[in-house]
Amino acid sequence: MSVRRLLRYRNWTLEPDVEPDSEPTKFAMRCAVCRKKSPVSVEFEALSRWVFQHVGRNPSHHSYQEISVRPWRAWMGPSAR
Repeated sequence: MSVRRLLRYRNWTLEPDVEPDSEPTKFAMRCAVCRKKSPVSVEFEALSRWVFQHVGRNPSHHSYQEISVRPWRAWMGPSAR
């Protein structure tokens, strides 16, 4: 008895998930000096308040990094030939 296998290669696509039911993009800010991080939020206003409070308590901390969490989706396309 012989075993036969069929391998079918597929093309995959990766793209931002913009479907109505996708998760919202979320953001946080991180101080580049002490590495403290703000709470995660979907609103930039909350992040800017955190930065201004942090720099008010730490006047030498001028540099910040934005951290974003964006939903992505992968989907399978037609068979590769």
